[in-house]
This record gives sequence, C-alpha cells and structure tokens, in this order.
Amino acid sequence: MNSSNKTFLPSLNNETRNWFIIDCQDQNLGRLASTVATLLKGKIKAHYYPSEDMGDYIILINANLISINKTSKHYIVKNPGRPGSSLKIRNVTDIIPKLTIERTVRGMLSVSERKNLMKRLRVYNDDKHPHSTQSPIKLSFIGR
Repeated sequence: MNSSNKTFLPSLNNETRNWFIIDCQDQNLGRLASTVATLLKGKIKAHYYPSEDMGDYIILINANLISINKTSKHYIVKNPGRPGSSLKIRNVTDIIPKLTIERTVRGMLSVSERKNLMKRLRVYNDDKHPHSTQSPIKLSFIGR
C-alpha cells in the first residue's frame, strides 16, 4: 500500500520575509494592531502554516499621530507609596505612544509568539526610519 503524503509543509529554506511600512497617522489603534499582528504571524502568505514562523517585518511611522480612544486612560505611576516623595501619575497615551502600540500588538499575540514576533516590529514617532535599504513595501489598506 503506497501512502505518500502530498501535503506541502513550508520549511525555512523557502523563507522570504518582506518588510512592510505602515503610516499610523489617523489610524484606529485596534484595527492597526490586529493588522500588524496578522502580518507578523505571516497569515497573508499563501504557504502559511501555524507551526512554522513565516512572518514579516513591520515598520510603523508617525506613531505619535495615531488615533486613540481618549475616554480610556492608561496611567504610569512613579514612586507609589514612597514617604517624602511626590506621586507622579502620567497618561501613557500622551507621553509614550510607542509603548501603547507595542502593548496592544503584544496583547494580540499568543504567549508563545510574543518574544520572537515582537522583535520584528519597529515603531517610530516620525517619518524617518533607518530601514530604507530593505526597500519596504508601503501598505495603505488599513481601515480608518
């Protein structure tokens, strides 16, 4: 009885990682993060397989211009409960938009994927980035 498996399983030999660049200006944080998580996992590729890492690199520019729900606040508390020091509370979305985006994308990945996939995410607060030699593909299909 001849039972040959015809199922294609991707290997690291045929791995091609693309570089994508996404402009965060006036983008909704949740929609942007779900799209970035999908690209980091490699789910848009035709040869996607869940146990193989086929994800791409993502460059996010203009992170400080992202549209964030202003009614939900995330705070950083510095020196809580220290006698003699003033309590400092700052809104994270106002001072560190990069941290807010990274936390949101990280929350959309599984625990086993977070460490490796977050290394491929690059977030910049302005238009300038040092990855022009990788010739990134500009994506503009993100929902607004």
